[in-house]
Amino acid sequence: MYQPAHFVESRPDVLHALIRNHPLGLLITHGPGGLEANTIPFLFEPSGDAGGPCGQLVGHVARANPLWKTSAGEAEVLVVFQGPQAYISPGWYATKAETGKVVPTWNYVMVQARGRLRAVDNPAAARAIVTRLTQTHEAKQARPWSVDDAPADYVDAMLKAIVCIEIAVDKLDGKWKVSQNHPAANRAGVAAGLHAAGGDEAAAMARLVDHRSVDN
Repeated sequence: MYQPAHFVESRPDVLHALIRNHPLGLLITHGPGGLEANTIPFLFEPSGDAGGPCGQLVGHVARANPLWKTSAGEAEVLVVFQGPQAYISPGWYATKAETGKVVPTWNYVMVQARGRLRAVDNPAAARAIVTRLTQTHEAKQARPWSVDDAPADYVDAMLKAIVCIEIAVDKLDGKWKVSQNHPAANRAGVAAGLHAAGGDEAAAMARLVDHRSVDN
């Protein structure tokens, strides 16, 4: 992706946190039919636990989805994780009144993970992966649902209908476009405008603008 130096985010803990907080990734593959994109919730395991030098992504797809056959192997795949994003009005910039030389833009944060996909077509391994995914995504529920809560024969049938995938991550790239290339007065105006706009995503972006500058 296009990556100006002032938008680069390379700290592993920051990249890992975004993936964990926004685990629904867009998996982009290139098979016999060309480029394909599938939206998949992933579990991220950092390096040292499993996978490639930058960790491992784990998920599952429907058995009917051909990507686990056509994309597994040596071909590189790309997974995009999108964090908060928001439209930025030029009316929020202090420099609008000073020079008028301002234009609209869009702020966003994202992580791109590159690696190689492996299919895990094994019932025992699939149950273990689904159990880990469930425990992770149910952790914040007041009464977390467990795989064991469903009838055993039903779970067995569901597991037969999916194939788990693992992506050994070779590279993580982060891009944080949060107005850090603007002077402090403009950043303050953007944060105020986002807070006034309302909504969880605008508030999340406002916090990022408040805490990020070209110096950190």
